[in-house]
Amino acid sequence: MSGAPDRDVVVVGCGPAGCAAAVFAARDGLDVAVFDRGRSSLARCAHLENYPGFPAGIGVGTLSEVMREQAERAGCAVVEDLVESVERADGESGDVGDSGEDPEGPRFVVTPQAGESVAARRVVAATRYGGEYLRGLDADDAMFEIHDHGGETHEGFDREYADRDGTTPVDGLYVASPSDADRQAVTAAGRGAPVGKRVVADARIDDGWWPAAAESVDWVRREAELDGEWADRDRWVEWFDAEHTDGPVDPDSERFARVRDAAVDDALSAYVDADEEAARAAAGQRALAEHLDPEAVVDAHGPDALLDAMDDEAVAAYASDGGLDAPQADGGTR
Repeated sequence: MSGAPDRDVVVVGCGPAGCAAAVFAARDGLDVAVFDRGRSSLARCAHLENYPGFPAGIGVGTLSEVMREQAERAGCAVVEDLVESVERADGESGDVGDSGEDPEGPRFVVTPQAGESVAARRVVAATRYGGEYLRGLDADDAMFEIHDHGGETHEGFDREYADRDGTTPVDGLYVASPSDADRQAVTAAGRGAPVGKRVVADARIDDGWWPAAAESVDWVRREAELDGEWADRDRWVEWFDAEHTDGPVDPDSERFARVRDAAVDDALSAYVDADEEAARAAAGQRALAEHLDPEAVVDAHGPDALLDAMDDEAVAAYASDGGLDAPQADGGTR
């Protein structure tokens, strides 16, 4: 397998760790595929009580659905398949960083259970069912450890194999799970986020960025905060020059100018005006509403449960605008 990879990044697993890593990578423009077999360890829970943002907890099925949708909205291709193996693209074992492969070509071949193999530059392991599918990428005694349990000897993936940012001795391979952080859904998500950011930084470095410039912050901020001098793009250029003039790249070079323009564009694109802020907030509300189960709410709490849960002033304002009397496709009103 040679030439350009099918994907910049393949993420194995769409639980909290995998979803977080995939979203960060895709939002930066990387071509990401997420393999999700739909039988994660999260599904073995009855209800999540301590995931932030859900005062009464959230059903694991609902959380899985919204995480998958979030990955897709970010631009990821979610593939319903189980990954059976990840192998070196050159067919050899050992440290990928020593292979001397084409820096623009694929490092890995990801083979799923049912579909076709995919070539990828980077792979993020994010499954709690172990790392058996990674066997052969590094020496077994480096990736796996022997431990005793119940008087029997077992071999399992070494949860300390990867660094805190997910990087491993295998160039292009990152591990978000299994790790010591995946015991709880919220800590698993917290593990996946820095792994995704590390993937973004490394992809930028491959594209000519230097480490200090490649570090990114993924946020959306109000355009109103761009007041005074910071509303001027030239001020951002001055800031970048001041931060990186003494860095490893000649500030008069074409490479420096290219990275600076990309970094400044990236920073400015994070600011949105009031209309866009409102539109994104509304889209977020609608996306959550699409996962509500009105029948379950009514069955558990009565016919007026949904109205009771809404703010009275919001309901009154909606009704006064004619929202409750708007004609429907079936001839009725709402």
